[in-house]
Amino acid sequence: MFATLFSKRFVYLLHRWSGIAACILMVLWLVSGVVMLFVGHPKLLPAERLAALPTLPQQGCCIDVQQALAQVAHPEQVASIALTTVANQVVYRLQRSDGRLELVDAMNAQTLPAANADTALASAQAFLPQAKAQMLGLVDDDRWTHSPRLDAHRPLFKVQMQDPATTWLYVSSRSGEVVLDAPRDERYWSMLGAWLHWLYMFRNGSKDAFWSWLVIGLSALCTLSAIAGAFVGVWRWRFSGRYKSGSRSPYRSLAMRWHHITGLLFGLILLAWIFSGLMSMNPFGVFNAQGPAPDRKAYQPDAGHVQLATAPADILGRLLSQGFAAKELHWLVLDQQPYVLAFDGQARTKLIVASADGTGFSVQDQWLPSDLQAAGAKLLAAPIVKAEVLERYDAYYYQRQAASMYAGDLRGLPALRLDFGDANASSVYLDLHSGQLALSVNRAQRLSRWLFNFLHSWDLPLFLQWSYLREAALIALSIGALFIAVTGLVIAWKYLRASLMKRRTLRTKASPSPAQKHNKASAISTATGESARTASR
Repeated sequence: MFATLFSKRFVYLLHRWSGIAACILMVLWLVSGVVMLFVGHPKLLPAERLAALPTLPQQGCCIDVQQALAQVAHPEQVASIALTTVANQVVYRLQRSDGRLELVDAMNAQTLPAANADTALASAQAFLPQAKAQMLGLVDDDRWTHSPRLDAHRPLFKVQMQDPATTWLYVSSRSGEVVLDAPRDERYWSMLGAWLHWLYMFRNGSKDAFWSWLVIGLSALCTLSAIAGAFVGVWRWRFSGRYKSGSRSPYRSLAMRWHHITGLLFGLILLAWIFSGLMSMNPFGVFNAQGPAPDRKAYQPDAGHVQLATAPADILGRLLSQGFAAKELHWLVLDQQPYVLAFDGQARTKLIVASADGTGFSVQDQWLPSDLQAAGAKLLAAPIVKAEVLERYDAYYYQRQAASMYAGDLRGLPALRLDFGDANASSVYLDLHSGQLALSVNRAQRLSRWLFNFLHSWDLPLFLQWSYLREAALIALSIGALFIAVTGLVIAWKYLRASLMKRRTLRTKASPSPAQKHNKASAISTATGESARTASR
């Protein structure tokens, strides 16, 4: 009996004191979460980046890719090769396995130095040609550039454009490319949204252990507070019978009563959001899979080893004849078969594949599933137990909307899903249009998908198709959960104010006022005088 009472008292006290801090965080997280439904953290999506590039010219373009590779040391270590445009200059962008970037002029085969301020301004001007560009300086990291995807480009030139949106552009100091755009409205809304939601005011750099553990600690505190509140709410609610007031809730205070009622109605949703936010941080590596990961190099070897021996001008001419205006060409390898992947301004793709006799090439829309399956078998040592072509998204492979932090992950259809018989029950998704490995998931990552992504975002493909209903439901539930947090703040304020006033009262009684001290001194003086007169008689 004593143990039961003690444990209940502990739960009550845990909810009371942890709730004071938790309610503040919950208000911030709920408000910012609604903002994030519509405006995400600034990022440059693939289609936005490609749309800003000029169409690659056929005339006079370009040196062969072999000539470009010959200009750099250890060309066999080049992982990816792309023909693109930087500051209105057609270049080969070569990236090594360690992320290092090198540029070669595609017209004269000259290696290009790292970008300077003039290159950055020219690149920004080409990105937004109707606006003037002003250099703001060189930054390694600021509130908009924490993403690890930008690490290969640091430090970054920060350029302010004098356009109606007052856009900030971040330009790579390695390649001179625009890697991030941040319009004014997106920056302002993100301050109220993602920046606030992710507690980025405490983050420093793309890898910050202090920030990670701070978010984990605060999320865990709020999770425990919500669990304790759920127990208290159920204990105090009379499911049969009523209190003397006629209510099933014992609380007479309006804030306490509504905190109790809304907690019972929306507490489970609030708990799911807080807990899933904790899971997003992968605390203690709970979602780290054991065993080998898919070997991407076995599936797509480094492009520096083998290249399609076809002149870029011939490729561009063939694409233009089919109405495809290429913005970039990427030289890739699929299971020792070289090919070129062309992108237009909407991130649509075409494949340029060598003919069987090696004397020419063909342009095609996608790979045959059998081609990708043969190459995909090399991803893991385990056998393929199932292969399926997806014409529709499934619970793990789907495309998120522009506001999502996953919007930059291209998930095209159709895709080939390969399920492996390894210990981790791994599955890979291969994009038939590009041939690239778009996603790999294992047992631990599937668990993360449900405990974080689903609980936090309700991102099942069916829900994403009915986006307006999903957003309306999330907003309505957020308002309900906000009632819990706001009433909790009111209760906390009243409790702390009453406690403070009580302490002041006790302190006042313990420490007499100057007037009381004067009266006491006068009384002592009078008593002393009377005693002296009595003694003299």
